[in-house]
Amino acid sequence: MYLGLDCSTQSLSAIIIDAENGEIIHETSVNFEQDLSQYKTTHGFVRGTEPDEFFSDPLMWVDALDLLFRRMQEQNAPLHRVKVISGSGQQHATVYLKDCFHSSLATLTPNLSLREQLIGCFSRPVSPIWLDGSTRRECNEIIEAIGGNEVSISTTGSAVTPRFSAAQIRKYSRQYSERWDETTTIHLASSFLASILCGKSVAIDYGDGAGMNLMNLETLSWDPTMANATHEGTLDRLPPLAATTTIVGKISSYFSSKYGFSPNTQCCLWSGDNPCSLVGMGVVRPGTWIISLGTSFTLFSALKEPHTDPQGYGHVFGNPIGGYMALSCFKNGALACVALKEHLGISWEEFDQALHKLPSEDETPALPFYETEITPPARAVDQSSTTPRTLVDGQFLNMKHHSEWLGELPETILVTGGVSRSNSVCQTIANIFQRPVQRISTSSSASLGAALIAAHTDGHDIDFLTELFCDPSSKFCEPNPTVCETYEKLTQKFLASLSDHLKE
Repeated sequence: MYLGLDCSTQSLSAIIIDAENGEIIHETSVNFEQDLSQYKTTHGFVRGTEPDEFFSDPLMWVDALDLLFRRMQEQNAPLHRVKVISGSGQQHATVYLKDCFHSSLATLTPNLSLREQLIGCFSRPVSPIWLDGSTRRECNEIIEAIGGNEVSISTTGSAVTPRFSAAQIRKYSRQYSERWDETTTIHLASSFLASILCGKSVAIDYGDGAGMNLMNLETLSWDPTMANATHEGTLDRLPPLAATTTIVGKISSYFSSKYGFSPNTQCCLWSGDNPCSLVGMGVVRPGTWIISLGTSFTLFSALKEPHTDPQGYGHVFGNPIGGYMALSCFKNGALACVALKEHLGISWEEFDQALHKLPSEDETPALPFYETEITPPARAVDQSSTTPRTLVDGQFLNMKHHSEWLGELPETILVTGGVSRSNSVCQTIANIFQRPVQRISTSSSASLGAALIAAHTDGHDIDFLTELFCDPSSKFCEPNPTVCETYEKLTQKFLASLSDHLKE
């Protein structure tokens, strides 16, 4: 059996699979806001004092790990039969650690909680997460230092991006120079949690490492030019890079003693939530697009070779199974839907029903930017006249326009994430892209992907695994051809509004 974990923005989830029988044996999760209310998060994060600052406490993730395994133990999950563990973490979140982190991991005792033993290891008490867009100044400085954004796009697969690790590291090192001097290791959320499981500091995998503006896509190594432009000493603080399918050791005795894992359970590297979702949706080869309808909305697909977005909005990461993946992230995803629902005072059922009515040429799609947007970079927009129909239309017209760099549309689009439960949203996607849409049978694509990576690392064929676990539901949302002309006109309206907004 194989265990996949996923530390997302809002929760820590687990899934155990039987790779021989193609069965999901156990699933459970810890919701940060509900189960760890002492951290006072909203949707798993807290806001900083500056605009566009978003943080999570890495100790919350540590507490969640203990709570998750305790729940699984109480639920009689077969932890003792798990052979290999992998995991996924929300991309770009950086964790800043003192030198004592290494000795603390090596001496973990089951008599104390993880929090009690690791609380003194952080040179920075919070982790900036993927939502944080407060580093535009630092981005501009890095761009100037390297001689233009084209250098970053061609080298790292992405333009220098406020949410990515390089700009966050530069901002922190300058704001808090004394704490920077105390920092000996900078982990991502994924490699940080993998290190705790293994009882030693481990490598960052290629998939998640590519989302830092620091990894050279061709050499699969840290790029000295990007690291030096970030801050002096950055390179010395980064763990090595390695393939996701690298076995890094056996599970720490803390977990085998306390929760009943076999002492022989192996740990492989973790990756980012988007690379793991790629695998969990069964798209390990090029030819299919995935739209993940989570806190943010993301569109991604597998690539054989790195193919970059000339505008710099899209990104290229590593595929945990080998090769590359393309991704475009839209910050105003599910949280925008939540904000509108709450503003209107309606239920999710009423929100969904409002989408049953086909779009009209007389409507104007909303610019769906409740918060500052990243694709494209745009200020927030007043939403006082927005409806569920105009919001969702605006979200996916924006997505379609900013996916043109990927080339031809695929034959099928797969959807995952919480909002994918809405039939009306899926139908809207089918209508706008004019492609059939299918849901995967589980919305836990990141944790499932991590479990499949663990099984593949142990020798199971990945194509066979995806056939067993990633078969989409048989029901398609077929596109309605009668709305093509309507959406062509709405597209022109939307692009005109977007153009005017970006000029302001």
